[in-house]
Amino acid sequence: MQCYMHDSAYHETPKGSCLESVKIAIDTGYRHIDGAFVYFNEHEVGQAIREKIAEGRIKREDIFYCGKLWNTCHPPELVRPTLEKTLKILQLDYVDLYIIELPMAFKPGDALYPKDENGKFIYHETDLCATWEAMEACKDAGLAKSIGVSNFNRRQLEMILNKPGLKHKPVSNQVECHPYFTQPKLLEFCRQHDIVIVGYSPLGTSRDETWVNVSSPPLLKDPVLNAIGKKYNKTAAQVALRFSIQRGVVVIPKSFNPQRIRENFQIFDFSLTDEEMKEIAALNKNVRYVELLMWRDHPEYPFSDEY
Repeated sequence: MQCYMHDSAYHETPKGSCLESVKIAIDTGYRHIDGAFVYFNEHEVGQAIREKIAEGRIKREDIFYCGKLWNTCHPPELVRPTLEKTLKILQLDYVDLYIIELPMAFKPGDALYPKDENGKFIYHETDLCATWEAMEACKDAGLAKSIGVSNFNRRQLEMILNKPGLKHKPVSNQVECHPYFTQPKLLEFCRQHDIVIVGYSPLGTSRDETWVNVSSPPLLKDPVLNAIGKKYNKTAAQVALRFSIQRGVVVIPKSFNPQRIRENFQIFDFSLTDEEMKEIAALNKNVRYVELLMWRDHPEYPFSDEY
């Protein structure tokens, strides 16, 4: 389950809605919670987890919490203090997974989206391998059980994997992945290196033109997904999630709607045939919804490469 909302950058969730959503999700059976400092709701997520532990509903070790290192915190000396700040907000002793949210460094400081007087983003030159070494130190210190990356392309992953003296390789790479953007080459590369693909926007995404490429139609209106859904008495969303899971992709659907939170979980009582899997895979358009074009001039912008 993801507890956040996107904006042209990221957008704060309405106060309290995240707390309630996480509690409903935990009661439903979700155990993987995907968060980030820049979602501004980690205090609510932490509170929900602690309340459910106090109720005796779960133990801390039942929950798999993923936190993220933001772009302004890439310099190695900032990595551990940033994670410690996240843990303080969550009021937890460790995160289960800590990932570099994007391979693009921004100027460090209080502004999450630093801009100059002309409104241009201020980037920062850092070495992803040095950032990774600081991530490894967080794992060694027990602050994160495992470490990974997000929105890294093959070249950027190889930079880490081939780093001299690598102690811990990334366990996961969180990227956009769904039937219209199936990422077959990146998926295969990650499989070869035992890196799990975690798919964000597994149901497509909102139609907000300020940050979404709306040239692709809405995923959940797709006739193939809906026809297969009818056969199993499932929604197009449930079929899309089932497709990803059967391909070995971890999904993190986002919802604040209690009914949909529950629906998104009801995908373990049916499976798609090989034929249906092929039919859905054929829907791939190789076009992203989330292109992050506002940062395409960044030297480490990840989406210029083929994969």
